[in-house]
Amino acid sequence: MSMMDKTVTASQQSVLATNKVLRNTYTLLSMTLLFSGACAGIAVMINMPPMGIVITLVGYFGLLFLTTKLRNSAWGLVSVFALTGFMGLTLGPIISMYLTIPNGDQIVMTAMGGTGVIFLGLSGYALTTRKDFSFLGGFLMVGILVAFLAGIASMFLTMPGLSLAVSAMFILLMSGLILYQTSQIIHGGETNYIMATVTLYISIYNLFLSLLQLLGAFGGDD
Repeated sequence: MSMMDKTVTASQQSVLATNKVLRNTYTLLSMTLLFSGACAGIAVMINMPPMGIVITLVGYFGLLFLTTKLRNSAWGLVSVFALTGFMGLTLGPIISMYLTIPNGDQIVMTAMGGTGVIFLGLSGYALTTRKDFSFLGGFLMVGILVAFLAGIASMFLTMPGLSLAVSAMFILLMSGLILYQTSQIIHGGETNYIMATVTLYISIYNLFLSLLQLLGAFGGDD
């Protein structure tokens, strides 16, 4: 086999591997979103009370750590469903709260629709243009940390204005994260579909929450 043939073969294998990661990621993401949505629906139906910030953070970071540790084994699939199911349960009481306000059902549906449009639009853009958005990595890491700390501060300090600003920040940051993660898969920077799924799921989760808060605020909610 000539050097050129070897290069072509290696290139073909790389493309096949990338396509496999992409396919597995979107398949798993679809399944986890459905499972998470079902868990949120159950939480709404049984009128489950909010878990509280401490339980939510401990559960989220604990299951995220577990998923990261198990990402190369079959147990990683179990842990990613545990993580997304848990996040769905935390979402249920929030949705229930918004459903009690005027036009609450419309606000929730608009937030869901907006999240879907943003995700599909950004993913489609990254997939069709195949641009490399790896340069966003450092900015996103710092931005998400700052927005997360500001969000915690807004809850303890009861500052609605700061809370809305954090929501707007998260919409921009999660949009950037979708572009970044999709680009990483396309260009071989992310080869583990479980971790790619977790990143995209978290982006969608935060997008939905942020849109829900902004729409609720401008729709008459405190």
